[in-house]
Amino acid sequence: MSKSVTAQASHQTLHQSTESAAKGGVASGNVRDSAKTLQNILEVAAREFESKGYNGARIDAIAEATRTSKRMIYYHFEGKEGLYIAVLEAAYRRIRELEPSLHLEDLDPVNALRELTGFTYDYHLQNPGFVRLVMTENIHNGAFLARSKVIQTVNNPAIEMIARVYEQGVASGVFRAGLRPIDLHFLISAQSFYNVSNRRTFALIFKQDFESPEAIALRRANIIESVIRMVLK
Repeated sequence: MSKSVTAQASHQTLHQSTESAAKGGVASGNVRDSAKTLQNILEVAAREFESKGYNGARIDAIAEATRTSKRMIYYHFEGKEGLYIAVLEAAYRRIRELEPSLHLEDLDPVNALRELTGFTYDYHLQNPGFVRLVMTENIHNGAFLARSKVIQTVNNPAIEMIARVYEQGVASGVFRAGLRPIDLHFLISAQSFYNVSNRRTFALIFKQDFESPEAIALRRANIIESVIRMVLK
């Protein structure tokens, strides 16, 4: 079932930044406006980094688009690198915050895995900017993400969630034992990611229509089926 996704700012970054604003002498009545401004900066910065990469993105352009100043951006994010890392953290946090809404604990293991895989496929398809951000960071060999102090904390719940589904499936005799939850997560993410990152070139090379609703639905079904077949006994 396809789920529409709306952009949300990094809660931790906003919390820390608004705290900084308060400590810096911002009146309590203005803290809410400050948080709104910081959220806007993160959203505009995300679009800038998504479209131009790290090297091509410009703080000047972000400041102009948000009607703020470079000085404010540097104050809250300590420069371009800090802003980029905050954007990456927010991008990963966004999908992790949505996953609990699937309520996988209410489903049997097979249907829970189907729901999670379908959601991941839909999320990547609906958020090509997220794919571009991750591609950019991989071009940089993960150097910036490695400096994040929270990225493991943000993403660990994804592995814990899939582990619960898998272990329930093994315990009920439906899934085969011996698989690692991290490998299941990798398979789901890889297929969902490639579907967005490489579909244009793949379609051109092999002269295939990858954009029709029928083609999109078929790939979704095939990806879900491949994951289920991997785990079934």
